[in-house]
Amino acid sequence: MESVIPDKVFFKIGEVAEIAAVEQHVLRYWEDEFETLRPDKNRSGQRLYQKKDVELVLEIKRLLYEEKFTIAGAKVKLKKYKKKGSPEEIQEDREKFLQWKREIKRDLGEILNILDNPSP
Repeated sequence: MESVIPDKVFFKIGEVAEIAAVEQHVLRYWEDEFETLRPDKNRSGQRLYQKKDVELVLEIKRLLYEEKFTIAGAKVKLKKYKKKGSPEEIQEDREKFLQWKREIKRDLGEILNILDNPSP
């Protein structure tokens, strides 16, 4: 079942626990285990998760609960994701590649046209 993340700037730990359907102590444990999960804290020390943090929590939960990774395995998998870049970066790279490919095809077509029709 797909979790829906409300359109908010910050989420309290209880809200994140509800979205991810895990207990708050699980989130605190994951914060200790996963260095990329570091929500900000306000002056009173209350955790303030951003949307990217909530997405990370959902990914950690998927890796641990659905894919059956260990904590160590999930850490490795998340590092591989980080190296690959975000989905937006990958999509941007893909668009640049496709544009480059179109330009190469056009240039090669022009070269073939010149070779097929040499001027006297």
